[in-house]
Amino acid sequence: QVQLVESGGGLVQAGGSLRLSCAASGRIFSINDMGWYRQAPGKQRELVATITSGGSTIYADSVKGRFAIVRDNAKNTVYLQMNSLKPDETAVYYCNADLKTSRIAVPKAYWGRGTQVTVSS
Repeated sequence: QVQLVESGGGLVQAGGSLRLSCAASGRIFSINDMGWYRQAPGKQRELVATITSGGSTIYADSVKGRFAIVRDNAKNTVYLQMNSLKPDETAVYYCNADLKTSRIAVPKAYWGRGTQVTVSS
């Protein structure tokens, strides 16, 4: 059993900052990529940022220069620092991890339940 638990969401004014955290726990052998996605009401889930186990990152163009993704491999945790937030970034933010539950297992994507981020204008 694997769990990804997000925290750190909330209400913030436009221009403000939030830091999201996501901790993976359970039967984990190794974690490849970890990432953050978001889904606004009536819209599809979209990539925000991902990070490999080696620290290489990918960001959506819309967040480059404002968001930063980092991970602590020892804690199986990924963070998303979000600065200069905009009202249209109001969404549920989901954590994702591509991981193996054993040495011979096939990597599989796991998702957290999401954390709400609301940016007021």
